[in-house]
Amino acid sequence: MAVELLATKITPPRVRRRAIARDRLTDRLSTAADARLILISAPPGFGKTTLVTDWIATRGEGGATAWVSLEPSDAEPVRFWTYVLAAIGSAAPGVGDGARELLAGGQGAVDAAIASLVNDLTGRETELVIVLDDLHAAETPEIGERLAFLVDHLPPNARVVIITRSDPALPLARLRARGELVEIRAADLRFTPEEAAEYLNDLMGLGVDAAGVAALEVRTEGWIAALQLAALSMQGRADLASFIDGFAGNDRYVVDYLADEVLERQPADVRAFLLETAVLDRLTGPLCDAVTGRSGGAAMLEVLDRRNLFLVGLDDQRRWYRYHHLFADLLRARLREQQPDVVPALHRRASAWFEANGDRPDAIAHALEGGDVDRAAELIELEAPSLLRLRQEVTVRRWLDALPETVFDTRPVLADRHAAVHLQSGGSLEVVDRRLTQAERWVDAARQASAGTTEAPRGLVAVDALGLEALPGAVALHRAGLMWIRGDLDGTITHSRAALELLPERTLERGGMAAILGLAQWRLGELDSAHAAWSTAIEDIGNAGHHADVLGCSIALADIELAQGRLRAAERTYERGLRRAADTGEPALRGLADMHTGLAEVALQRNDLAEAHRHLDHVAELGDAAGLPQNPYRSRVARALVAAADGNTTEAIRLLDEAERLYEGDFFPEVRPVSAVRARVLIRAGRTAEARAWAAERGLSIDDELSYLREYEHVTLARALLREVEVGGRSGDVVGVVRFVDRLLDAAEAGGRTGSAIELLGLRARGLRARGDRAGAAGAIARALSLAEPEGYVRVFVDQGEALLPLLREAAKSGSAAGYAARLVAAIGDRLPGPADARPTDALSERELDVLRLLASDLSGPEIASQLFVSLNTMRTHTKSIFGKLGVNSRRAAVRRAAELGLLRGSAGR
Repeated sequence: MAVELLATKITPPRVRRRAIARDRLTDRLSTAADARLILISAPPGFGKTTLVTDWIATRGEGGATAWVSLEPSDAEPVRFWTYVLAAIGSAAPGVGDGARELLAGGQGAVDAAIASLVNDLTGRETELVIVLDDLHAAETPEIGERLAFLVDHLPPNARVVIITRSDPALPLARLRARGELVEIRAADLRFTPEEAAEYLNDLMGLGVDAAGVAALEVRTEGWIAALQLAALSMQGRADLASFIDGFAGNDRYVVDYLADEVLERQPADVRAFLLETAVLDRLTGPLCDAVTGRSGGAAMLEVLDRRNLFLVGLDDQRRWYRYHHLFADLLRARLREQQPDVVPALHRRASAWFEANGDRPDAIAHALEGGDVDRAAELIELEAPSLLRLRQEVTVRRWLDALPETVFDTRPVLADRHAAVHLQSGGSLEVVDRRLTQAERWVDAARQASAGTTEAPRGLVAVDALGLEALPGAVALHRAGLMWIRGDLDGTITHSRAALELLPERTLERGGMAAILGLAQWRLGELDSAHAAWSTAIEDIGNAGHHADVLGCSIALADIELAQGRLRAAERTYERGLRRAADTGEPALRGLADMHTGLAEVALQRNDLAEAHRHLDHVAELGDAAGLPQNPYRSRVARALVAAADGNTTEAIRLLDEAERLYEGDFFPEVRPVSAVRARVLIRAGRTAEARAWAAERGLSIDDELSYLREYEHVTLARALLREVEVGGRSGDVVGVVRFVDRLLDAAEAGGRTGSAIELLGLRARGLRARGDRAGAAGAIARALSLAEPEGYVRVFVDQGEALLPLLREAAKSGSAAGYAARLVAAIGDRLPGPADARPTDALSERELDVLRLLASDLSGPEIASQLFVSLNTMRTHTKSIFGKLGVNSRRAAVRRAAELGLLRGSAGR
């Protein structure tokens, strides 16, 4: 379901028939070729919108303009960007089509949609101006953050124009320093004496002398709205000088005074119309008739438009209008002052008209303004499901927050939804708890009424029959969510299981509940149960058609499978994700990049670095729009591990530093902290002291109480300690290390975490060998091989390096895993440095060796890049690095030098 769009909000206002040409300002806008952002910021009544409208009209056919007129209801991120994209699509057909499709995924897809929009804009040849009128009415921190991203990444052929009463939360200082910001503020917008004279005399025909113009200009400080009000007040007066003399521009009541003058000089029917319709944000003839109770609303609007009476046209057909914001504020204040008892009735009539015309959100807004609580509650209960499907929780929450507490005592469906929107939008947990308690009082009654065993109990109010039927499951779901946020894992599991029994299968709600259950069990280390829960989540969410969410669940499922030591199962999970993405027909479905990141890590575990590079190249080609929130950090961790495997420790550390800055857990337990991954890279590079410093900073010791959440860190500490023993030759220290490893191994095996157990068995074998227990070491390595061989693990042994070689060589001589052990010996030996005179001092990485061997073939550069599944630029980067390390400057010389060093064994040769 898409957001219902009002065409009037994306239609630029008409150029005013009677306006002052402000060349000094439009020229500034026209010469803003280098500006990413044009900011028109001033209080109300300074002619901001009129200026931009006039400027757009002078641009001719040299470019397109996307215009959005914003309102407070547009503060919902999805609604805001839906209107922006609709305006762009109207101005530049085809641009943003992909972004609009992405945005259908809800609030979580906003970032991807904006990235897709930037890519579309980059491909355009003609200029596009995106105008956001009245941004102050809709801006939130979240919208400001995304808008800043858009402005920062705009191509040269696009710019954003913001019209606002207050400065937006954008990096204005940075844009200003770069020369990418053009600003027009109140001081610029004020009428000059010449402009004031032209307006008062040429446009309004008042005949004010020079002294009078100067006095008005000074006393109004060039404020256009005040001059307009003054001009209206002066119409028909014989003694203009007396009026001007009595006008006090510094009087804080001047605007009220002028508004009174304007209103009092209107005929009674016009004055009544202005006041009664002031409750409306938008005006059209039939709506005005419904609110005033009289006919002729369309004709009256035409009269007001002709009289320039602060009416702003919203379309080219002269059907929809709005009052100038300042004038509307004054009218509403006067209405409340003179006829306070009438205001609720006017709002209720407006509510009835909007509901009858299919605009339930505006009907709700006016019901709330009119104090019609029961009507508002009924409309919200009916409208909330569709808005929640569109992820517009903020709008629903704003409505429900406006209702009095007592409403929720008898409306359990409404109470549950109030709890839901506070949960989903980071609201008050106290409100969530209170609303769920109110809803729970009616759960048994709702279950019986839905089953047809009883009539609805007295006092219960529910207009959404489906919502009432679903109430027991919904309340259990939201109670589980509350438990999760409060960190009560046992409570989360209890309520999640209850909800799964109640929620219908093949629904997004049930899939989401299974995911929450899986998260709680995962955090507790209950991997088998967590795996079952995530499998249920994938099935239900997939059946509901939410493919990107299925890919997000697949990441969790594969993480658990890797912890269980099921490398092949994780590979199948990622491959199923790729097939699902292909079946949708979406070339860059969110989550597609994550599947390739996961497959890269699987390939790395098998020591297939070429395959890992291939998948990571796919991730880069797909871009951020095809990734879920975790992928920016996860893909960098994967690249870092591949770089470390290639022998490039410096690049690995750089990528891990980036990953740590970009970390986004997305509710997943942090079972593999980036800092611990960095420590492992340092240990492998022989920088054990730095790894020990990390362990001290994290407060790790061999006497810690063990937990699943810290297992990866504790195993990393064991690696560092064991490496110190091996390098320092202090056999006495190894006893404590082996005891620590055994504790970790017992915990991993008890929890079914075979992935950790394989690694720990390797560490135990090394420790026992260092202690002189060769039989025990051989038994540990044999057990590790028996667990690892069926899954094809290699890297878990290679990363422990030469310390495992003696044990693996012994295992390769006999036993059921002899062949497997021999392959591991070859893999580890291939990564060890040769004699100092046999290899370059700065060793080539695995990928560079691949490139070097192909340089020794007859393949061209593009053909080599194609064979390695990398871009030509990437291949050239590798070639340049090879030349530097070998001390040569040509392909022929590189091949000759490599042959001398024995680096081309097994290659085709030249």
